[in-house]
Amino acid sequence: MLALSQTATTPNSELFDACGADPGQFCEWVYKATDSAGFASFVDWVTKAPLRIVLILVAAFVSARLLKRAISHFGERLAEEEPSEAVQALRRGRAGRLIGDEAADARAKARTETLTSVLGSVAGLVVWTIAGLLLLGEIGISLAPLLAGAGVAGVAIGFGAQTIVRDFLAGFFMLVEDQYGVGDVIDVGEMSGTVERMSMRTTVLRDVNGNVWHVPNGEITRVANMSQLWSRAVLDIDVAYDTDIGLAEGVIQRVADELWRDPTFQRGDIIDPPEVWGVENFGADGITLRLVVKTDPAEQWIVARELRRRIKEAFDDAGIEIPYPQRTVWTNEDPRPPKPDPSVVPVSPVRRSKNGDDGLPDTNVLEK
Repeated sequence: MLALSQTATTPNSELFDACGADPGQFCEWVYKATDSAGFASFVDWVTKAPLRIVLILVAAFVSARLLKRAISHFGERLAEEEPSEAVQALRRGRAGRLIGDEAADARAKARTETLTSVLGSVAGLVVWTIAGLLLLGEIGISLAPLLAGAGVAGVAIGFGAQTIVRDFLAGFFMLVEDQYGVGDVIDVGEMSGTVERMSMRTTVLRDVNGNVWHVPNGEITRVANMSQLWSRAVLDIDVAYDTDIGLAEGVIQRVADELWRDPTFQRGDIIDPPEVWGVENFGADGITLRLVVKTDPAEQWIVARELRRRIKEAFDDAGIEIPYPQRTVWTNEDPRPPKPDPSVVPVSPVRRSKNGDDGLPDTNVLEK
């Protein structure tokens, strides 16, 4: 009876040595098939650690590739997004050259490359971080202390990196919404200038004085793009009060139309007929007339300077006076009687306190 018991427990003991106290079905099957405890133990180790490590690495690699492909597809759809009705109208009209296909494609390509590169890097970092944690667990390193330490460090870093996260989120939406791009002239509040470079964190501007400003995207609460699709030159021109308003408006309109049709003026381009809107203001020294001219993007300042020069010359030829500060002075005789002679005015001696003008005791007397 004892012998039968020993023979019955011997295979179980060898199976325990090969596959442990809780043998898996695969390990037990290998042991029964090969009758080798060493081979079954090796197969059990391979299936529990290295194979899982390989599977984690393969899954991480495939996931990263799929995410990168999805992000690239998102970028392509963003670049192929249909333009707005206003943009399509400009392309159909005379202003179509403003946003030619090459310029539009270059801008969309730059925006897409920036977005896809950043999003791809973030996605890859997340995938491989998770894979690294799983690998540490497979090789027997406890993740609880690591996760606890990472949580504390994450909270500390989160408080310190709030502005950085805000800058990245603001930059992401700026790129997605195409609020502005490299080469645009923008106004962000405290400074304005031409965009020389933009990233997910900062926007680099160069102002009219040549200064380079590095503006964090999170600090840009509002932005005015002065060179997107088209621009407008607005001129407020003052004339004297005795000027014939109809004559002045006609001269301004003639000068603007001549510049619009002038083929020799190549520095800027007027894309629509200029308009004189009329009297804008009654000033202290003259009347203000407003002229508006639609131009190519960022060319409104060149056109405005040329118009001012030509309008000044035309006003001189037409005898129209550009006002200067004028004041009306009224003179009259002083009706008040002459002042009396101070020597004959009766006066009394001034009475003052012995302890000083303020009536306080003299400190020198108190000391004595």
